[in-house]
Amino acid sequence: MRDVFRIVFFLPHDHFDLAPGVSHALDTYLHAVEGRPGALAEYNCCWWQAFPLGERGWELIRDTLKPKERTFFEDYPAHKARSAEKDGADPFFILHGARESGYCFDYRARIPFRETPPNFVSVLRVTLPTEYLEERGPGFMREWVLGMASRLPFASGHAGLALDVAPVCIECPPDLRALMVRHPGFDLRNATIHDFMGAQVDGVHWLNFLGQPMLGELGGVAGLRARLSSPTTSVQEWGEGRAVVTLGPWPEAGDPLQGQALPAYRELARVLEPWLEPFDPSFLSCSEQAGDEPVLIQWWKRFL
Repeated sequence: MRDVFRIVFFLPHDHFDLAPGVSHALDTYLHAVEGRPGALAEYNCCWWQAFPLGERGWELIRDTLKPKERTFFEDYPAHKARSAEKDGADPFFILHGARESGYCFDYRARIPFRETPPNFVSVLRVTLPTEYLEERGPGFMREWVLGMASRLPFASGHAGLALDVAPVCIECPPDLRALMVRHPGFDLRNATIHDFMGAQVDGVHWLNFLGQPMLGELGGVAGLRARLSSPTTSVQEWGEGRAVVTLGPWPEAGDPLQGQALPAYRELARVLEPWLEPFDPSFLSCSEQAGDEPVLIQWWKRFL
């Protein structure tokens, strides 16, 4: 396990429409990690195998981010449709830091359909080590995340503390169980597998990006503000039809044993409950045994 500061955006658009915004997000990330040893070590680009990051890797990644002619899955001949992703139909690339460094930039576009399957989204996931947060401070991090999000047409998104869990176990290990119970502010979902989020939200976090139709059904920014009374919560209008909800001046891990129950997180969870993603037992890649399910459900509903 590695503690990180994680940013995730769920984007209900094809790569053709996302490339400029993702390119901006990547440039924002590269500026933040410039001069940090180990922040950029390996890459994957439209292939699962990782390679050392060098000139060839950057050439492939930048080429991936160039908008290309839109090709729909329905137009693929049968022999290619079985492996459309290998043909670049859903471009993705991942930049990895050195082992356990906490650095990662992970973008996965959805396969384009003429009639998109319900709730099918592209996903952008970014991580920085918590040491970076401690060094730069929460005020800087909030503005940095807002800058990264400024050109992304998200349906929802979030930023805050998270645990990056290596998928090497067949069950939820005791150390992870203890952290799940003790510190509810740490996110655990493996966001890269959540391709069907649609307009749902995957929980409550320090920064919460809300789009349509969810925000409209809440009565817009004014209606959302009226439902939230915590003195540490702020609601900021973010362009047309979107908002950012910030829960306190800094991200908190929480600790019920020390009286840190994260009341602002609980209040927002109750407001967003109709849009919270239903429990998915596969959200943690190392929890495949039935005996893990009660503790996983308890964590999933921790703010409710």
